[in-house]
Amino acid sequence: MQQSWRQACLKVFDRHQKLLVHPCWVQNQRRTFATSVVCYALPKGVASSKAAIQMEEFPCEVIRNFSIIAHIDHGKSTLADRLLELTGTIHKKDRGLNQQVLDKLKVERERGITVKAQTASMFHEKDGAHYLLNLIDTPGHVDFSWEVARSLAACQGALLLVDASQGVQAQSISVFHVAREKGLTIIPVLNKIDLPAAQPEVVAQQIESTFGIDPAEVIQISAKTGKGVEKVLQAIIDRIPPPVGDPSAPLKAFLFDSSYDRYRGVISLMNIQGGVLRKGDKIASCHTRKKYEVTELGIMHPEEVPTDCLRPGQVGFVACSMKESAEAHIGDTFYRVGHPVEPMPGFKPAKAMVYAGIYPVDSNDFLKLEESIKRLSLTDRSVEVTRETSSALGQGCRLGFLGTLHMDVFRQRLEDEYDANVIITAPTVPYQVVHRDGSTSLVSNPTDFPEPSEFASGGRVKAVLEPIVKASIIVPEKYFSAMMDLCFEHRGTNLDWHSMDAPGGAGEGGDLASSRALMTVNLPLAEIVTNFFDKLKSRSSGFASFDYEDAGYEKSDLRKMTFLLNQRPVDALALIVHANSVVETGRFWVEKLFKIIPRQLFEVPIQAAVGSTIIARRTLSALRADVTAGLYGGHYERKLKHLQNQKESKRKMKRVGRIDLPQEAFFDLLSSK
Repeated sequence: MQQSWRQACLKVFDRHQKLLVHPCWVQNQRRTFATSVVCYALPKGVASSKAAIQMEEFPCEVIRNFSIIAHIDHGKSTLADRLLELTGTIHKKDRGLNQQVLDKLKVERERGITVKAQTASMFHEKDGAHYLLNLIDTPGHVDFSWEVARSLAACQGALLLVDASQGVQAQSISVFHVAREKGLTIIPVLNKIDLPAAQPEVVAQQIESTFGIDPAEVIQISAKTGKGVEKVLQAIIDRIPPPVGDPSAPLKAFLFDSSYDRYRGVISLMNIQGGVLRKGDKIASCHTRKKYEVTELGIMHPEEVPTDCLRPGQVGFVACSMKESAEAHIGDTFYRVGHPVEPMPGFKPAKAMVYAGIYPVDSNDFLKLEESIKRLSLTDRSVEVTRETSSALGQGCRLGFLGTLHMDVFRQRLEDEYDANVIITAPTVPYQVVHRDGSTSLVSNPTDFPEPSEFASGGRVKAVLEPIVKASIIVPEKYFSAMMDLCFEHRGTNLDWHSMDAPGGAGEGGDLASSRALMTVNLPLAEIVTNFFDKLKSRSSGFASFDYEDAGYEKSDLRKMTFLLNQRPVDALALIVHANSVVETGRFWVEKLFKIIPRQLFEVPIQAAVGSTIIARRTLSALRADVTAGLYGGHYERKLKHLQNQKESKRKMKRVGRIDLPQEAFFDLLSSK
């Protein structure tokens, strides 16, 4: 059935569009085929599906490797669509058909964001010369900055995209500095100039004052309508330098990304630094020293198109029967067996910033959930996975993520792609515990956090350090006071700010150029992984943008808070809170528990405790049957006797009774705000 479906799709495209449709794309896009039709075209000079792309025709001089970097929702994917259309990589159809071509995940299309960096090779002719343009579309959210850093390592230039209606945002500054540190040529591009609220001249001055870029170099475009995109193509060829590489040198391939195919194993994306890589070559890894045989290679156009070889400066995919995803070490250097080379500088490994426990709603589904998490983590190398067990929730997994959006995207992918129904515990951050013997340990699970007695004199714990981030907030100056209050409420320190006013004076009515300030503040990571971003948007009416970077660890006064139901702790609800917010946090969670826990046949005290000190308490009254309903007349002591017996029974039940919260109650508790 599946084979006949694919053949029918190929026949439809061949008959009506006269285009080559790669079978892998048809198979991978079966679910979204009815709602998203994208027509892929062959590069110029390729006449049939059997013809191969001659990579020898594209030496380093005609290759341009570039990336698109920007703040989230500034139009990166839309610009990528227009570039693919203008170069003939995909056929230009009626407006609206080619949308988010490189965003292949369901969660990316639903949310309108880029989660996974994607590569596309384009062929373009200028002045009689044929150019090979390798585009890497990167995510814009701060949680996926690791993806951006990996993508830029394979490029010589970058398009810095700025929204003409929103101006320079926090992530715009962050990605600019990352690209500048790597020595990339930066081409500034102003997008969305067709919007009524666009102020291209003002934002161009902003770019000059923030980045020191001449406004004359800024290209003004509308990626939605295609206006000015041709100038971007010309600038890519004219301004970005070609890569450097010698085809006669020993093979040197740089691995900057990978994915997993259940049939072919690990598919690596490589940038050839020197030499020539061909099918059948035996290659080895500088990191693991393992050897592989190349079974398939080619370029992404934008789906996989096999080629006979990959030459210096070119970017393509390589399948080499690599079975384990962990073997594809990001930043690794590959060489031909028997001809070792000096490895290239790699990347810092992805550092988990947020941890959470994931449990199945039905405890019998744990093995299925664990297998789903393993498969999904093959395509998302930045996730850390370990097993854990909770007395309340049963078996589950402890996962480390790059941020809260990354965690939410992972959860949605579990539900969409594997039909999983999961409970996610409250997110925590990794704390560093300093022991009195000088050793240190990382604690990411609240149940492993030291008890208050261990901090006393003679205890084994000397101090606890919590992760700190340096946050950058760009906000209109009329909301500056509210942002200061928000930062101080969340234990912000070292707050500094300066105006981002463009040269030429202030504007009226809150113009984006004249009334914005850039704030920098040190914040505990634990304070921003919950609802900080929601408060930021709420208090700034949606105008503030936020970005952060790691700033190390600092000593802090932290407490482990546990919740007791009928004097018994519930480990899945343990929290790590700052000493100043212990009472407020305890009362908040006790109230939530009081509303969610079902009433029992006996009285249930709900308590929040730090060590042996009770911080907050609510008592859930017992369900009570009317034991005197069947008594008529007689002495009142008859009724009193029945009531005393009921009271004694409930006292005994309270002593031996145990509250087993249903997992649905945990789901309601942890998902409600």
